[in-house]
Parts: sequence; C-alpha cells; structure tokens
Amino acid sequence: MTAPIPETFTAALWAANLELPAVSLAAWTAGVEARMAEAQSVGARLLMLPEFACAQWLSFAPADLPLAGQVAWLAAVAPQAMGALRPLPSRYGVALLAGTMPWAHPSAGGRKGAAYRNRAWLLLPDGRAFAQDKICLTPSERNPNGWLLTPGADMNVIDWDGLRVAIVICLDVEFAALMARLGKLDLDLILVPAKTDMLSGYYRVFGCAKARAIEMQSAVCVVGAIGSPFGHPAYDTVMGGAAAYVPCEAALSPTGIAAALEPHAAASGLSPVLNATLALAAYRRIRHGGAEAEVWPASWPANRIKIADPAPEEP
Repeated sequence: MTAPIPETFTAALWAANLELPAVSLAAWTAGVEARMAEAQSVGARLLMLPEFACAQWLSFAPADLPLAGQVAWLAAVAPQAMGALRPLPSRYGVALLAGTMPWAHPSAGGRKGAAYRNRAWLLLPDGRAFAQDKICLTPSERNPNGWLLTPGADMNVIDWDGLRVAIVICLDVEFAALMARLGKLDLDLILVPAKTDMLSGYYRVFGCAKARAIEMQSAVCVVGAIGSPFGHPAYDTVMGGAAAYVPCEAALSPTGIAAALEPHAAASGLSPVLNATLALAAYRRIRHGGAEAEVWPASWPANRIKIADPAPEEP
C-alpha cells in the first residue's frame, strides 16, 4: 500500500540574484540561513535555490582567478559550503535544495586529475543528503577554455516522508527521452533548479517544466537564477524567476499554475522568493485513478505507433 502523504506542501522558491556580492562564505551561508528562517515562518517544508547559486562565491575568489580556473576553485569551496549548510535543515525543520555547484569526482577513462560535475544537493531535516548530477550539459558547460564539466549518468528517486521526489537540473527538463522514463516512476514532486542566459532560455526551461507537470500529473517546481557575478545590471541578459506547475485538470487548476513569479532581470536589483502551496495528495489521487481526471498520465510507450514518412528511418 502506498504511504499517505501530506495534503498540502509549501515550497519557498528563491530566485537568487547572483550579481549581489557575498563578502565571504560565512556571509553567504548566513544569507541562506536567513531565508531558511523565513521559510520556516510561512510553514514551508522546502527552500530551493537556483542552478549555480554558488557563483556568488566568486565575489570572494582570488582577484587573479582565470575563467578556466573557476570550476576547480568553486569545487574546492563546495565541501566547506556543504559542511556549513548541513545543520540548517534540522535546525529549522525545512529541507534545503542548495542550488547546484561544481563537484569533483574521479576521472573516467584513465585521465589524470579530477573531473567536475554540476551537482545539486538536497539536504533533509532528518540529516540525509542526496546528490543529483546534471545529465545534459550546455555548450558553455563543456568549454575547455572556460567552465569544463562532465555529464552525470544517474537519476535518483528520493523517498521523503512518503513523497517520491526527483531533481532535474535545467536543460535536463527538456530531455524528452529522460522525462518519458521518469513518467513511469510515480513521482510526486520534481525540482528544477535552473540558470538561463537569455529570456528565450527562460521560456524554454519553464515551458518544458509546465509540460512535465501536465504529462506526469505531478508538481514541478522550477527556480532560475537572476544575473551573473560581476555583470553590469543594465546589460546582463540572465533572466530568473520561479514557478510551481501542477496537473492541468479542472478539479485542480485550469491553468496548471499553482504560483508564478515573472522573469526578473538583474537590473531589478531583486532577489525574490516565491512561496507556493501544492496539493500533492490530490495530484497523487488523480494520477492513481482515485479521483476523476480528464486525461491519463502520458507515461505509455509510443512504440506501437507507426509513422508514415517517406524519409528513411534512422537505424
């Protein structure tokens, strides 16, 4: 029998502004803790930061740090940051998805030295910590002269108080083949930390996140970073916001939007939080056939479909 889950669940989605400097790791951690306290005060069970929220650490990096050295430097700071963040969820009773950060792991293929992955960490109030690596990297994350990262190959389903949770990082939510597989896993909540360099990327990621909520009849929370470190607010094109998408059903939400924060540019000077309350138990009832639904979850295979196209099919 499936374990019962909370009827409602509130998530605090922090569209962090990366142009706001952090003078030290301690100052950055204190800022996260302040947001944890705010999340606790509104009854949120989760505080979620965007992809590469760690880029604010570059504010206190060595002044002569080259672009090609930033990933290794951030990865060296990351374990210290995790050590500082680990006590916060139990202290406030609020889970923390600490955005993503470069994380060192042994190189594959016999190469020397460390390779780095774009890794998200979910820290739970019971002391458990779960890692998820980004699977599909952007060209800027595979640049030998800049941020050179390696893709992950595993997707983890996290069991938390009866909820089935997955973390899908930015571009991964556009990966239809991956999402079709996740659609078979009866997920309650999908968390999408993101960072998009332009408004087109923002709408691409957020639009795909909304589609996944419809397809899977699950809640999808997406939060994007605002701005870039050392950027000029007037010219910085990085757009961020937050949204919580839900099944698009008349009995739940005709729009499929539980809450949304419009895209913000760095020029706004804001670093806003969106508090979204989700009816997770109702979504599960719809998904399991325990309540009336207009459509079924789109988790069925399409291999029975014959496509009539004169062009030759790929082998």
